[in-house]
Amino acid sequence: MDQRFEAAERFAEGAQFIAGSLRSGTSGRTQDVVDPATGETVLRYQLAATADVDAAVAAAARAFPGWAGATPGERSEVLHRFAAALAEDAEELAAAESLNCGKPIKLSREFDVPGSVDNAAFFAGAARHLEGKAAGEYSGDHTSVIRREPIGVVGSIAPWNYPLQMAAWKVLPAIAAGNAIVLKPAEITPLTSLLFARAAQRAGLPDGVLNIVSGAGRDAGERLVGHPDVAMTSFTGSTAVGKRVAELATGTVKRIHLELGGKAPFVVFDDADLEAAVHGAVAGALINSGQDCTAATRAYVQRPLYDAFVSGVADLMATVRLGDPFDPSTDLGPLISHAQRDRVAGFVERARGYATVVTGGEAPQGELAKGAYYRPTLIAGAAQDSEVVQSEIFGPVLVVLPFDGDDEGIALANDTPYGLAASAWSRDVYRTGRATREINAGCVWVNDHIPIISEMPHGGAKASGFGKDMSAYSFEEYTQVKHVMYDNTGVARKDWHRTIFGDRA
Repeated sequence: MDQRFEAAERFAEGAQFIAGSLRSGTSGRTQDVVDPATGETVLRYQLAATADVDAAVAAAARAFPGWAGATPGERSEVLHRFAAALAEDAEELAAAESLNCGKPIKLSREFDVPGSVDNAAFFAGAARHLEGKAAGEYSGDHTSVIRREPIGVVGSIAPWNYPLQMAAWKVLPAIAAGNAIVLKPAEITPLTSLLFARAAQRAGLPDGVLNIVSGAGRDAGERLVGHPDVAMTSFTGSTAVGKRVAELATGTVKRIHLELGGKAPFVVFDDADLEAAVHGAVAGALINSGQDCTAATRAYVQRPLYDAFVSGVADLMATVRLGDPFDPSTDLGPLISHAQRDRVAGFVERARGYATVVTGGEAPQGELAKGAYYRPTLIAGAAQDSEVVQSEIFGPVLVVLPFDGDDEGIALANDTPYGLAASAWSRDVYRTGRATREINAGCVWVNDHIPIISEMPHGGAKASGFGKDMSAYSFEEYTQVKHVMYDNTGVARKDWHRTIFGDRA
């Protein structure tokens, strides 16, 4: 199906999904969903008000006891059917994601959608493996047992760069663990989150366990984070907004999980496979038009390879094909909006005053000018403390800097506030081993950059936040660990009572 997704027809009832039904928001304000490749509005809907958030939270609270009381096997069966439903909807999901975000259809089909289906399949199995310590007599007189219990109602906020995958990352571990959830997608990219929820309903997920509120951050988002009946907040987005989420969450002492910004270093040592590093840098920098918090943004290349790396990356970037996201041959789609395109262009224009734009650095003309496109861009000669090296640009821009010794390369890699992801390129296992130990990031790839898998966790350090998405480690976020202790003696007067009253018996 190469036809564009008919969003207005699909969501004529509204862009809120509460207690199993699509409905309109009640804020009295509308939001346009725009195709960033053309600038055309594909859906206009009523934004959620705080009252809609309250209704969604209430629906989740009603559904929670029944879902939490389901056996792991019963939850697993629903999730297996959910994975199958997503697979059935794969082409529709890909079309909606490409329309809403401007992703090349080959990226939506081969990365976003299958990754989300695989996440659902993984958590269908993981739902049956909520493990704790084995029962044991740790005091000698008691048997201790660890229970993992769902937390309650989870309020999650997802970003606009990977709407479908972020819905999966937020929703699946939460419901696999027995929680109910209210998800707020970015108001400009609600389409696949709504399709995701409808697929879950078709799979037999009880109404109210998953709810979607499409609203603005200052209204719906802040109400969701601060809601007294929400026991946990999971947020993915910028570090600045993450700080605000943390502030609001403290008001009700709720658990928070933050996956925030990144500025991933790409460290190329002088014994690296140059061709592999060049290809890896271009792919890692340009995925999703660079709108990826783990994208390769800072390439540090040891001096013997530096000139060849710069030349190779520039030549390869020049071959990347910009075009209609629905053309299977398109490599690079538009940015999410003209505002984001202009923000990225601003970084590059300011960099011209202190660095060299080797290739790119402009929006295309002609037919693509109506979309939010920006050419793949390579910047060299910037200082380590410059804006393009230190700040998250979130566009198809790679900055390359040289280094001499290994100590310097690793120090430069760590020299930003962020710590989400990184990669190290070398044929020397000891060199890469040191890099994986000493680079402070939640994920360090060796001789690759970007791949993720459902079985392994994703999450950062430093200003990139804390907590894990995906993998069994995500249950640390979405379950409460409870210690239950049974007396085994049957003795009424315990020996330790004498520390409170009386003497030793």
